[in-house]
Amino acid sequence: MKMNMIEELFSYVKKKYGVEPDYPFSTAPDYPVLRHEDNRKWFAIIMDAPGDKLGLEDTDRIDVINVKMGDPMLADMLIQQPGFFRGYHISRGNWISILLDGTVALEEICRWIDESYAVTASKEKKQKIRPPKEWIIPANPKYYDIEHAFDGTKEINWKQGRGIRPGDTVFMYAAAPVSAILYKCKVTETDIPFDYSRGVLTIKAIMKIRLLKRYKPSRFTFERLRDEYGIFAVRGPRGIPHSLSEALKK
Repeated sequence: MKMNMIEELFSYVKKKYGVEPDYPFSTAPDYPVLRHEDNRKWFAIIMDAPGDKLGLEDTDRIDVINVKMGDPMLADMLIQQPGFFRGYHISRGNWISILLDGTVALEEICRWIDESYAVTASKEKKQKIRPPKEWIIPANPKYYDIEHAFDGTKEINWKQGRGIRPGDTVFMYAAAPVSAILYKCKVTETDIPFDYSRGVLTIKAIMKIRLLKRYKPSRFTFERLRDEYGIFAVRGPRGIPHSLSEALKK
């Protein structure tokens, strides 16, 4: 194997993910595998393949890296491009093979390694590495004076919502009698231990949220959320449709 590009890929993966290659095959001791430390799943394997097995005219063996795509349509699109093929020896599960001869730029290969890393990650790791997300979270005026929550402060503690992590955006919806979105906030810290119980309300962890924007109670009312965006209830943290996300940014 030509080691220049391969060594650069190893360096990239070690720097970004702290992962070094291992060599698990006794029958192919030169084939390095890159895998997650927690679930031990592969996210890349490097091997050499006969060119004709990839659909090339040359029968000489050539180095490839196999990575997994999350979307079969993405895999289908990529294999139409020079240097991309159906996964050699791993044809199922949206694996593709990428030439390591310079046909595909190093930066692009790293991009698809990142994709494969995310696709094959454990549920817990996927939650940590996912992009920032937008949520609507409820606030009950019966338990908290939400309309004056940010009087004199830009940051407050709030009940930890399942799946919410630092960097996410939360839109705070005040329940009846307000029945409207009042605030846009950035989550700055999560999973802060907390022990509170009052009636049906129990809190085991809290998060810190920082105010970014206020909305008039008449703008994003429950009626508008229901009629224009198909949101019929806000009983717990929930994602928001793209159309509402765009409207909230205006």
